[in-house]
Amino acid sequence: MQQPEALGGLSGGIDHREPEPDGVFIPTENLNVASATQHVLKSGDTFIVNDPLGDITGHDDGLFVNDTRVLSQLRLTFGGRAPSLLSGSVSSDNTSFTAHLTNRPLPPLGGDSTPEGVIHVERVRVLSGTVLNEAIELTNYGTSDAVVPLSISFASDFRDMFEVRGLKRDKQGRIQPARVENREVLLGYVGLDDVSRNVQIAFAPEPDKLFADRADYTVKLPAQACVSIYLSVSVKVIARADNPGAGVSQPTHALSEAHLSQIDAERPRVGRAAVRAALVDAHLVMRERRRATARVRSSNPLFNAWIDRSLADLGLLTTDLVTGPYPYAGIPWFSTPFGRDAVITSLQTLWLQPQLAAGVLRFLAEHQARENSPFRDAAPGKIMHEMRKGEMAATGEVPFALYYGGVDTTPLFIVLAGAYAARTGDSALIDELWPALERAAQWVAGVCDKNRYGLLDYQRESDGGLANQGWKDSHDSVFHADGRFPDGPIALVEVQAYASAAFDTMAHFAKMRGLHDPAAKYSDRAKKIRQCVEEKYWMPESGFYGIALDGHGELCRVMASNAGHLLAFGLPARERGESVVRALDSTLFHTGWGVRTLAASQARFNPMAYHNGSVWPHDNALCARGLSRYDGKAAAVRLLQALFQAAVNFDMRLPELFCGFPRRRGEPPTAYPVACLPQAWAAGSPFMMLEACLGITIDAERREVLIEQPMLPEGIDWLEVGDIRVGDASVSITFRRIGEKVVASAEQGDVRVVALL
Repeated sequence: MQQPEALGGLSGGIDHREPEPDGVFIPTENLNVASATQHVLKSGDTFIVNDPLGDITGHDDGLFVNDTRVLSQLRLTFGGRAPSLLSGSVSSDNTSFTAHLTNRPLPPLGGDSTPEGVIHVERVRVLSGTVLNEAIELTNYGTSDAVVPLSISFASDFRDMFEVRGLKRDKQGRIQPARVENREVLLGYVGLDDVSRNVQIAFAPEPDKLFADRADYTVKLPAQACVSIYLSVSVKVIARADNPGAGVSQPTHALSEAHLSQIDAERPRVGRAAVRAALVDAHLVMRERRRATARVRSSNPLFNAWIDRSLADLGLLTTDLVTGPYPYAGIPWFSTPFGRDAVITSLQTLWLQPQLAAGVLRFLAEHQARENSPFRDAAPGKIMHEMRKGEMAATGEVPFALYYGGVDTTPLFIVLAGAYAARTGDSALIDELWPALERAAQWVAGVCDKNRYGLLDYQRESDGGLANQGWKDSHDSVFHADGRFPDGPIALVEVQAYASAAFDTMAHFAKMRGLHDPAAKYSDRAKKIRQCVEEKYWMPESGFYGIALDGHGELCRVMASNAGHLLAFGLPARERGESVVRALDSTLFHTGWGVRTLAASQARFNPMAYHNGSVWPHDNALCARGLSRYDGKAAAVRLLQALFQAAVNFDMRLPELFCGFPRRRGEPPTAYPVACLPQAWAAGSPFMMLEACLGITIDAERREVLIEQPMLPEGIDWLEVGDIRVGDASVSITFRRIGEKVVASAEQGDVRVVALL
């Protein structure tokens, strides 16, 4: 096996003398030795969640492949004790994790004990494909030699993601006994889905002792020298030959399995070269994603850091599939394709990187439902809500292998297609998608035809599905003013805006294709939905729209942020829209850190609830878009400012959601304990908000960028959006604050920039 390399001309190495009796290595302490902060890396369908030390403890962390936790423990100890944490962080481009640690006092091994804080330990970790590579470098800054008893412990419970989230199972597959072969550790599991999940853990140099759950080293570390130890964790997922359908619904990756195997064969398995190769791969992937996105830069370094972190998070969550790039929803719970999340994320970033929308549209069209399935809430034409690749999904223990229980994803799919066509002029993709778009529109129309008012509603088909099927999909998110839950079917207010916009989009597409009768029918449907919303949802006593109509036609007279989505898609009449703007900008909704999902005066309001009083960045982005459309651009700018200030307190990374407590001087926003971080539509939020505040509209057909009354948040004197692609040309636009106004200027080129007064 390869020996460790001395770094910087310093000597050092592993002591291969006869090791001390096994009792020297004290069992790992089961302590919470660091903060609850978690750090994540992702590569395709593989991701890791660890603490700042770099350890995996087996609670809600681990190494996951295709929704299965393949490593539930990974701990580094010295003399049986965890090292002291100096810092732990992920690189700015999300390609690697680094922990800086130091020793606690080390027990004497035939000599003097080593005092605390003289040995620096650096753990560098990177994911590439389904392989985790790690370098552990020890440097002795002391004046005397040290003998370091180092242990790396590991284990796997092979739990499905739904088990990790707390779902109990009646029975499980078979965990194979861990074993040591050829100085490597092999872990295995055969699931009830007849899929074998095999984990291979290798080390360089060879450990002094290798057990099925631990590798032990006695490291002789001279003064002022350093030594490196490397480990790799490789995962292979193999379906049984006579059951090729096991583990179905897995996205097909752009690289073939044979090509991936060739790459794995050529890549060094464990050691410094393997770590470097994985880092190069990760950097290249992230660099290419950044090149495909317009640049955003401003006079404010903190704002730039937020933008850069958001782009890096979108890059991390984006997975390259055969159909194109696709943003997985979030880590740890939702690192998989979701329909609604991906559509919203694509809308948020469409003006900067339209190729993401193309990948999402193709993937969703490919997985459109073609048959009825009550278990999966599927019906012909529906667009998927969620796809899972784990054991419990494959065996049908949960309906989420390919689940369609979202009422809004299908109209939003059509809306995204329309927005993409306007942004890019790519009529070829619309031609490709046309059959899927027609099927989607037919499903929406069919549901509307069954509703007494012609609205788009939902009711789950099976007990295993989601009770609520809008974006607020928790069980208690829709209710009447007195707190009671409504009978279904339920017609959410914002869903009607999506449906109306979808029919308008189909009318436009049909007209462009010379289908004048269908175009007229689509336009008529859109108009009727808008009229019904104004008649049935408006609450004159509060100057706001109610959240939903129940199955009896009774309005749930609840003030919720859902009404902001009506504004985002331009449904309300001007006067009513402006009334909603005033409410969203008031202390009923606005916490100072953002808009709550529910007004503070409502039944079931709870600032710590998932959907009933918390702040969701993506929800705020859609509200900001709506505010700007109804003479509320100043309110939209305040909202952008509030989310930016919240991001500063969350280490420049907006979480999936945070608590909706009012802002208080000197106090940060309150975190929500199990929020995904990063989350795709949270990372995409600043871009939709910025688009709204700058008043940018891109018209590919005219090769124009329209700018209407741009505004900038306080603390930003200028902002540049560089390399905006419009067709085969590009343009860079700079916005500068001049007195009380913000003025846009553009470079000369093939794209016309028009300022609208």
